[in-house]
Amino acid sequence: MVLRVVGGVVAVVAAAVTAVLELILSMLRVGGVLIGVSVLVTVLANVALGWFAPRVVGRRWALALPAVVWFALMVVAAGGTSEGDVLIAANNWVGLAMIFAGSVTFAVMGFRTIMNPRAPGSPQLRL
Repeated sequence: MVLRVVGGVVAVVAAAVTAVLELILSMLRVGGVLIGVSVLVTVLANVALGWFAPRVVGRRWALALPAVVWFALMVVAAGGTSEGDVLIAANNWVGLAMIFAGSVTFAVMGFRTIMNPRAPGSPQLRL
């Protein structure tokens, strides 16, 4: 039981760390032009988190742990502050693509977990 709780905490912390890294990478420019490396990092990290969380916790709903944390951080980053500071500006196509790709990735991982709860060689996941 302790390992499952620790695994859930690790999934939540990893979601927060990857979200911050992705936000930093969303502003990366080469020659003054935005490059979309954060979109690729987002998809890869969210697939890893979507695989990791249900396996270590042993429950299908555990996929929501990193997904909610990741999405909440993206909403906060896009919302801005009272001073007008925003991490994802409206003219940053990479940030918008990153939010879309990350959300879709978690949705697909959730769908796969629900439709195929027991893949070959994996422990049986329960609700």
